[in-house]
Amino acid sequence: MKYYQQLTYEQRYPVKRGRLCQIYVLKQEGFNQQATAEAIGVSQPTISRELRRNAGERGYRYNQAQRKFNERRKQAVTVHKMTPTNVALIDMGLRQEWSPEEPAPRSALGTGIWLA
Repeated sequence: MKYYQQLTYEQRYPVKRGRLCQIYVLKQEGFNQQATAEAIGVSQPTISRELRRNAGERGYRYNQAQRKFNERRKQAVTVHKMTPTNVALIDMGLRQEWSPEEPAPRSALGTGIWLA
């Protein structure tokens, strides 16, 4: 079983340089999700998720799919690891009795790291 992976720009786009295993083209040719997944080399749930997230009023369109992906990527939250510096900042906030519900102390750190 293949695990979930994000689709590439090329997997969304139609035929380029003789490659026929693109979602848009296979969908237009009537391939089901399982056959499309096998042709592209991803799992069937990946195809299902792609079609569900990126279909619009006129169905699945590759330009729209890539645009929606880019918008979601911009809105994604950056995860920060618990480095010794971050632990020290959290410890400092706790010693000053800051609450996670208080936005001012979190932003007062000036590091771009949220302590919630």
